[in-house]
Formats: sequence, structure tokens, C-alpha cells
Amino acid sequence: MIDQRIKKLAQILVNYSLEIKKNDLFAIYGNQISAFFIKEVYRQAMNLGAHPYTNLALDGLGEIFFNNAKAEQLTYVSPVAKFEIEKINARLVILSPWNTKNMTNVDPKKQSIRSVAQQPLHDIFMKRAAKGDLRWCVTQFPCNASAQDAEMSLEDYENFIFKAAHVDKKNPIEYWRSVFEKQEEIKNILEKKKNLHVIAKDTDLTLSVENRKWINCAGKENFPDGEVFTGPVENSANGYISYSFPAVHGGREVDGIKLWFEKGKVFRSKATKGESFLKTMLNMDKGSNRIGEFAFGMNSGIKKYSKNTLFDEKIGGTIHIAVGLGYPESGSINKSGLHWDMVCDLRKEGEVYADNELIYKQGRFVI
Repeated sequence: MIDQRIKKLAQILVNYSLEIKKNDLFAIYGNQISAFFIKEVYRQAMNLGAHPYTNLALDGLGEIFFNNAKAEQLTYVSPVAKFEIEKINARLVILSPWNTKNMTNVDPKKQSIRSVAQQPLHDIFMKRAAKGDLRWCVTQFPCNASAQDAEMSLEDYENFIFKAAHVDKKNPIEYWRSVFEKQEEIKNILEKKKNLHVIAKDTDLTLSVENRKWINCAGKENFPDGEVFTGPVENSANGYISYSFPAVHGGREVDGIKLWFEKGKVFRSKATKGESFLKTMLNMDKGSNRIGEFAFGMNSGIKKYSKNTLFDEKIGGTIHIAVGLGYPESGSINKSGLHWDMVCDLRKEGEVYADNELIYKQGRFVI
């Protein structure tokens, strides 16, 4: 028998996050692990009169690609992928990896070349999304690989996900609408600010958000959700920041990250684990060593680090900063083949000042 929480999660995604409508061309990405969840999303989309289709991944294809790809294959841009991004109305990506470390031994230079080559597709995607022509969402399905990363049993991990998604609420969609309203108040305050100053353990970073738009994230593009973010002025970051948790990107884990910024660019970086990969990614292209996103995590249902960025960047009482690609709807003009979120925990001793006024202390807004 299907877990009723899975049905509820599918209802939220189809009706609230993606707002699937009649005649929508709807792409669903996943793999065999999440098969019965995919079927439930597919069924609900069909009942609404949409045109859903699936794109199912096989375990190990990524490793085969990077281990065998020649230069022309790494830089190839599929016309089929381009056509899809230009035509679909909605896309759901369901994360349920077989192995979260599957890309650990892949050459990072090949990953960098591939990411840069796919930038034209990212640009089309971001422009359509910013205009509202393409609705998208990323979610997580409980699986053993992610549960092991989070140091939980599969059952505990299921409970962790559903608590973060607040599917236990009598009316989850109404709950997420109330989250939007609460975060909207914070967003409106932040949009009046010009400069931010973050002070925490081994962190002293300033940046400008003047004339940039703050975005209220309450379950649309990510689910579960809970953050407000913006795209800082590209040449404004100065100082340094230390990240509290390991950062995972492209199937690789990097820990003990510290970045130094001057005039918006990372001029020095170090890590206790995966430093070579970090430096390769930061030197991917012209925009990969600049900040594309600054955000406050605000989901009170997520308290524990799980080595999953989808959840970790939403932990209530944290901030996250993404190097690389910025979202056009925030006003960011930073382009890159990289978008790498890294989380800094402010719950114990962090402070954020806006225009020299204390607005955030030990993980809570004081405004």
C-alpha cells in the first residue's frame, strides 16, 4: 500500500508548487527508486488534463559518460535537450540517488568543461523561468543512499523529509501559503536595505544588495522550501567566510571551505577536503568565482545537517551563499556554468547587519 504521505506530497507538488493545468507539457525526471512516486505524480497530472512524460535515469550513466567522453562529446549541446527546454511548461526533478558519491573519482576538469558547454541551455531555462513561462521544482524522494549520508535509517529519513515538507499539517497547501505570507514580511524589509555585513566564526563579509530584488521561496521551485534570497551586486563582496558544513556538488564532497573575496571575486580559497576540486570549480569560467546568490534559510522543520543541499540550505538559522550563476529575477547578471550553494550556520554566534543596523542574531531576525 502506498504511503499516504507520498500521495499528499504529490498533491502539493502538482497543485501548489507547479500549478499543473490542462494541456501543460510536463516533464518528470527521476529513476527506478522513485518509480511509484513518479506514477502518483503522473496520475494526478493526467487527471488535470496535462500531458506528462517521464525521463528516467539509469544508475552509472554519468560515470560512463565522463570516463569515456572525448573533447567533442564533452562540449556537445543536444538539440533534443534544447528543444525540450524551449517547449515544456513545467519540469519536476525527483532526487533519489543510488550512490551520492558516484562522481568522486571523475576528472573535475571534464565536469567543468561539460558545465560550461551546457551554459546556453541554462540561459534559456533561466530566462523562461524568470518570465514565468517555465515552472520548475526539485524535490527529494526517500532513499537509502541519502539516508546513509544523513546518518539515519530509511524510516527516520522518510520522517525527516515529511516533517521538512510539513505534510503532517491538516492542509499542507494552506500551510505553505502562510509560510509565503510570513516570509513576504521579511522580504519587504530586506528590499529596503542596501548593504549587508555578516559576522560569525571565522567570517567577516560585506556585500551590496542595493536595487536587487529579494525572492520569497515558499515551496515553488524547491520542495521542501523556506528561504528568502537575492543576487548581490557582482563586484561588491569583500572579506571572508567560513562554511559550517561540507558542501556537495557534482557528486563530490568538499569540507572545511573558507573563501576570501575582494571586489566581488574569490581571490583565495582553501578546504580541508576536496580543495583541488573546489579550486577547479571556482576557475570554471568568468562568473564562477563571484557570488550569484545570498539567502537566509527559514524552515523551522529542518534542524539537522543531512549532506543534502536541498534541505541544508533551508535550515532555519542559517545563511547560504552560492558562487556562480545568479537568478535573473533577483536582478543578478552573473552568468556561469556553476551554481554551488554553501551553508554558514549562524545559530550560535552569528550576526547580520543591514546598513549598519543589527537585523539578525543567532539565527533569528530581530527586526
